[in-house]
Amino acid sequence: MNLYPTAARQVRIGDAAAFAGITPRAIRHYHEIGLLPEPERGGDGRRRYGHDDMIRLLWIRKMAEAGISLDDVRVAFGEAREETSDEAGGIESVLGRLEETMAAQEAAIQRRRAVVQRLQAVGSPLGLLSEVVAERLGHLPPGALRPSDLNALLVTERIFGPLGAAIQAGTFIVLATRPDLRAEEDRLEAAEAALDDGVDPDDPRVDELAGQRCAHLLALNEAIEEAGLDAAEERIFGIHDADLAGDEGRRMSAAAAITKMPYDFSPARRRCVELAGRLFGEALADI
Repeated sequence: MNLYPTAARQVRIGDAAAFAGITPRAIRHYHEIGLLPEPERGGDGRRRYGHDDMIRLLWIRKMAEAGISLDDVRVAFGEAREETSDEAGGIESVLGRLEETMAAQEAAIQRRRAVVQRLQAVGSPLGLLSEVVAERLGHLPPGALRPSDLNALLVTERIFGPLGAAIQAGTFIVLATRPDLRAEEDRLEAAEAALDDGVDPDDPRVDELAGQRCAHLLALNEAIEEAGLDAAEERIFGIHDADLAGDEGRRMSAAAAITKMPYDFSPARRRCVELAGRLFGEALADI
């Protein structure tokens, strides 16, 4: 049986759609987006589709079934006309470039799947943090971390990236395993919050509290070293630094964060935090 008759024959849109395994509505859409040239109409005012139109429809369906978007299909046909009279050959060259796009999409899916797997393994919201952070905190028992700890890590990761959050995680590991340090942390946080109640920035309590915060930071630092967490930080840098180099685009500078985040610290509390940080830095330099 000859499937390619020499005599030109044209069919209506319903027959063309049935042969291609699509709907007439889909064909009209292809016309609208420029994917399929609209054929001339017959004497009855209806569109008539020839052999070339049918071949085009079959190619479109096959490419769509392969997961290629209609926009990419249109580009493929457009470049095919420019490169060669053999439409299939032109499409092959475009498919090579589309394969790269799909490979990138597949990699993105793998990253999302990894997040889902972390959520299943360690639970939410810890699993939503970067892998390097979740990995470091994963050995802690359930409930050891407070929601405020996770919130702080989320903010740190946004500003300083996963490595910065992984280092900060060392502090929360110590707080989760040292009740004495956690109690002092709670006391200091409550005292610092009280500075928001109309305390003058030059009030002597600000300097006193800054000194206490500095002493606490030094105690935390010593506990981190005693637990060997500082060595773990070096290992984290060695393993993950290169892998996370591309994370820069997802970070935010500290200066930008200050203008974006709705911080509501009073002048007295801000001065206390700044002074404690300066005292801590000076103390570390003297060690």
